[in-house]
Amino acid sequence: MVTQPSSFLPAGFDPARPVALIAGQGVYPQLVAAAVRRAGLGLRLVAFEEETPPELVASLPEDHRAILKVGQIGRMLKALEDFGAGYALMAGQISPRRLFRGLHPDLKATRLLLSLKRRNAETIFGAIAREIEAIGVGLLDARSFLDDQLATDGAMTKGRLPIEPEHLAHGIQIARECARLDIGQGCVVRQGTVLAVEAYEGTDEMLRRAGEFKTDHALFVKAVKPRQDFRFDVPCFGLRTLEAMKTAGLAAAALEAGRVIMLDKPAVLREAQKAGIYLHGFA
Repeated sequence: MVTQPSSFLPAGFDPARPVALIAGQGVYPQLVAAAVRRAGLGLRLVAFEEETPPELVASLPEDHRAILKVGQIGRMLKALEDFGAGYALMAGQISPRRLFRGLHPDLKATRLLLSLKRRNAETIFGAIAREIEAIGVGLLDARSFLDDQLATDGAMTKGRLPIEPEHLAHGIQIARECARLDIGQGCVVRQGTVLAVEAYEGTDEMLRRAGEFKTDHALFVKAVKPRQDFRFDVPCFGLRTLEAMKTAGLAAAALEAGRVIMLDKPAVLREAQKAGIYLHGFA
C-alpha cells in the first residue's frame, strides 16, 4: 500500500489513479516526475513542443505521454481522458511570449479566451483549471510531492543575515503588496529604498535591473499573493536565480516559508553557501 507521499495532496487521494504531469520548462517538472515515481504512483505526461525538457519526454513510453503545441487545450483534455488520469499537476513555466506569439489555440482554447474579460496568467490558468476539473480530473496543488524542496522559516544558510530587521520587514511588506496587486512576486530593496520590483519580465530581469544600482545591504524578497492559487502559480527559486543574484551583486534573499519552492534545494543551499549568499525564510 502506498503511503501519503505529500502533505499537499487532497483528502481521499487515490494512489491507484495515475498523475498526469502538465510540464513546462526547466528542472521543476523533472523534480516532480522523479518524486511521483519514488512514491510508486503512475505517471503520465502532457508535454509542449519547444518547452518541456526533451529528456523528460524521452523518459516515458509513447502511450504514457502526449506532445502538444501551446494552446491546444482540447487535445490536452482528451489526453487526460485517454490516460485515465485521476489527477493532474502543472509544473514549469511556459514562455510568457507565447501569450502573444507562437500560441496555437484550438477551438476549445479560442472559446475559453473569448469568454475571459481579463486575460492574464491567473485568469487563463484559472479557466484551464476549471476545464480540467470538469472532466473529473483533480488539479493538484503544484507543491505536491515537493515538500522537502520548500523554503523553511529562519536561516537556511550559515552565517548572519546581513540585513537589519527593519529593512527585512520593509522588503517583505513591499513584496507582499506587489503580490497583492498582482504586479509580481518579488522585489529588491536596500535600506528602506525600493530598487526594483518584479513584473511581466520576470525575476532574472528584475535582478539585472537592480544590479545597476548600489547593492551592498540589498535584499531580494520573494512572496506570494494573499489568495494564491497554488494549483498553477507557485513562486520558485533555483540555481538560475542564484546566479542572477551573484551577477547583480546581491548577497541576501528572503523567501516565504512553505510557499516558495527551492528547485533542487540541496544544490541551491550548497551553491549559495559557496557564493556567500544568505538565504532566509519568513512566515
